[in-house]
Amino acid sequence: MPVQCSSCGERRAMLKRPKTGHSLCKECFFWAFEEEVHQTIVAAQLFKPGETVGIGASGGKDSTVLAHVMKVLNERYNYGLKLILISVDEGITGYRDDSLETVKRNQQQYDLPLKIVSYEELYGWTMDAIVKQVGLKNNCTFCGVFRRQALDRGALMLKVDKICTGHNADDVAETVLMNVLRGDIARLRRCTAISTASEGEGVVPRCKPLKYAYEKEIVLYAYFKKLDYFSTECIYSPNAYRGYARTFLKDLESVRPSTIMDIIHSGENLSVREGVKMPVQGTCSRCGYISSQALCKSCVLLEGLNRGLPKLGIGKHHRLHDKILTKQPLTEAEERKLRKSVDF
Repeated sequence: MPVQCSSCGERRAMLKRPKTGHSLCKECFFWAFEEEVHQTIVAAQLFKPGETVGIGASGGKDSTVLAHVMKVLNERYNYGLKLILISVDEGITGYRDDSLETVKRNQQQYDLPLKIVSYEELYGWTMDAIVKQVGLKNNCTFCGVFRRQALDRGALMLKVDKICTGHNADDVAETVLMNVLRGDIARLRRCTAISTASEGEGVVPRCKPLKYAYEKEIVLYAYFKKLDYFSTECIYSPNAYRGYARTFLKDLESVRPSTIMDIIHSGENLSVREGVKMPVQGTCSRCGYISSQALCKSCVLLEGLNRGLPKLGIGKHHRLHDKILTKQPLTEAEERKLRKSVDF
């Protein structure tokens, strides 16, 4: 016997929500999903009328659903926002070039402006070229650091007031796990924040409207709405640390469905005892980007690539920052130690 929608009681249920377990028809699921995102936005006061908001658009399911829902809610509740799509071209042949075609179609479908910034124009390197130097083991470190800064640079070009990204509940829970495993207390305290204030010149405030949305429900929403998105995983991420955290989280979720929210709430309620030394945020003396060191991570990684020493940006090499700043050559001993410091 067909199961009726537990919300309207009139139509046949088409799905069981992973988040709540309710059996819903498509129309009631769409409404419930959109309303939950709306309540997240309102409760956290993420936007103000008249703001220009950049949407980080990769062409994947999360950013595509975010763009669609933001446009729907902006019109339904009259947020008064000007929405712009911002994409980063990392320079990955057969992956990013294809996904950017999806973003360009989204631009037409949602009638939103689009800005694309590339690693090559910003840094003089593509990810294809970086991987040839560093291999597959540590390439995600380069990509993550460069992409974050590239998104900020694109936002500054467009003079947007805020950036919203498609990070979902699963992403946040994975990040909490990763920071616990790395013992990174500073990032552990920040990673569950739904929004970040402007931390310095050249840094645009960010927010996560999908913070409490389950990945499974985002997939269902995209599927039933027939949204146009790119679903192929990055060809350079088979060994990414996040992948292991994701697998572990999925295993936990199969035993305890509330695991995702439990981990997020644990991170939100974390307290650190007094006296624990935390890094002080400043600015990079070379590019002016936010950094807790003399040089930001992006400048150190770029310097290592340009010097033919990609390991320079992997691990802790703060003692070499003064030499980098003054463009002094490294001694043979420093280069020898650096080449042995990280196993690629």
